[in-house]
Amino acid sequence: MNAAIATTTMLLCLTALAAKAQYVMGNEAVHFMPDGSTRVETPPTQQVLMPKPCPAASPACTGGGWRMVETQRGLMECTEIYARPSTCRTSTYGALKRSRLWIVKTGGQWMQCSYPDLSKGCVSTKSLPSPKVQ
Repeated sequence: MNAAIATTTMLLCLTALAAKAQYVMGNEAVHFMPDGSTRVETPPTQQVLMPKPCPAASPACTGGGWRMVETQRGLMECTEIYARPSTCRTSTYGALKRSRLWIVKTGGQWMQCSYPDLSKGCVSTKSLPSPKVQ
């Protein structure tokens, strides 16, 4: 009985670690609340000229690489930084190599990073992106 409990506990810990492995440490868009819940900001769409959403299910929408955006549903692969409905899908990070940019908030500014690390290749979302295959 103790072996079953230990195995279950280990599997739960590994699952939690795998989920956190995709999280960008220092991303100010993710807020861990005292009650254990998480609140997530996505880049604001106000005062932005928004094109028609390009669905994540359409192969024609991913030519510029995927935008990795933290959402209330977790880390998602999106065709844009705003994570509007239909523009995101479940992350394949760690399972499939794709061209990716990580969208994070740091120092109160929205940035796009070449890697899930704030110290490596981050520029303003207003700059030209430099996606990396990961």
